[in-house]
Amino acid sequence: MLQEQNQFFIDSDKLSGAALEHKHLIENDPSARTNHMEYMEGMEKISSGIMEKVLSAIDNYDYNKYTGFDVKRALNSQTCSIEDFKALLSPAAMPFLEEMAQRAKTETSKHFGNTVYLFTPLYIANYCENYCIYCGFNCYNDINRKKLDMEEIEHEMKVIADSGIEEILMLTGESRSMSDVTYIGEACKLASKYFRNVGLEIYPVNSDEYKYLHECGADYVTVFQETYNPEKYEKLHLMGHKRVFPYRFDAQERAIIGGMRGVGISALLGLSDFRKDALATALHAYYLQRKYPHVEYSLSCPRLRPIINNDKINPLDVHEKQLCQVLCAYRIFLPYIGITVSSREQKHFRDGIVKIAATKVSAGVSTGIGDHESKYEGWEDENAGDEQFEISDARSFEEMYGDMSSEGLQPVLNDYVYV
Repeated sequence: MLQEQNQFFIDSDKLSGAALEHKHLIENDPSARTNHMEYMEGMEKISSGIMEKVLSAIDNYDYNKYTGFDVKRALNSQTCSIEDFKALLSPAAMPFLEEMAQRAKTETSKHFGNTVYLFTPLYIANYCENYCIYCGFNCYNDINRKKLDMEEIEHEMKVIADSGIEEILMLTGESRSMSDVTYIGEACKLASKYFRNVGLEIYPVNSDEYKYLHECGADYVTVFQETYNPEKYEKLHLMGHKRVFPYRFDAQERAIIGGMRGVGISALLGLSDFRKDALATALHAYYLQRKYPHVEYSLSCPRLRPIINNDKINPLDVHEKQLCQVLCAYRIFLPYIGITVSSREQKHFRDGIVKIAATKVSAGVSTGIGDHESKYEGWEDENAGDEQFEISDARSFEEMYGDMSSEGLQPVLNDYVYV
């Protein structure tokens, strides 16, 4: 396990002596860390039982027991059961990838036609209080930190809106002290002036705080569980509020309780056993959908990407064929759910997967802070905050719109109108 973790650790030559000593302590002494399954003060607890169902499912998932017969049965079933889905995620399904793609394409066309939704992310701050050893924003990584003020946020939004984008996803690092809920709420109010759909990817908060953010203009919330393996999660998240596994797991349900129209669910493939993480991601959505059928759900399927001060971070054993398998299995199991493929993936993969299983892609992406204008106009902003990770597909909104149209797809900028 330690050998696996070595790829994640970041050289911290510029840390002070006390900070470096604390970093080494929590890396090497488990007793110095808080219990990752215990709530911290102020964290809202809900008891829905969904986490227990998901964790039980992955504990009992032996994907090597499935055979080609099981995969054929799953592909021939009119409705994909949980057992069928497990077969489609198994290694036995890899020889049937073409058949899976055809079935996924049929389901996508049936429920989404030939549409593909476009959005762009806007990072408004990169301060973070967590030590997640694979993330470029982590508190021990020496990067340029920046928090946009409201004037800067509005300027970024205007630049993005002028490009034609109508849906935005706002992101922050996970720091309540630097990016509190009121700050995010004010940013949501600004976003409502420029965009039809406003999404958030921020640190998990309580249901009353999600309610406040929804009242400020946020429509949906995305939270990455990162990995659903509690033991691996503990080894990757060494400090901060993000270390609390169950609080993060229940974030989408608290967002629903707070009135959000939609929620997004994801694991970061490559941190742990990707087949079990994919199973858990889909079951998380499945059980929420059964409990809250009025809510819009979406799944993402990101893979690890290199970060500043560590270019060795890459997904373990999750190649494009495996990613395609996961996405096709998601579509067959959950035919009505949106599937997002981000700019972490290369152009050729995204162009292909939107014809099969994905329904939403990002465009005009920057994971830095305050540099959309410079990125769009081709110059470098020395005052921008550093990026969370390296992207693979840097196409502008115009390029993405044109490429999707040329492939016979219908780019959609917005399909929701408030009355």
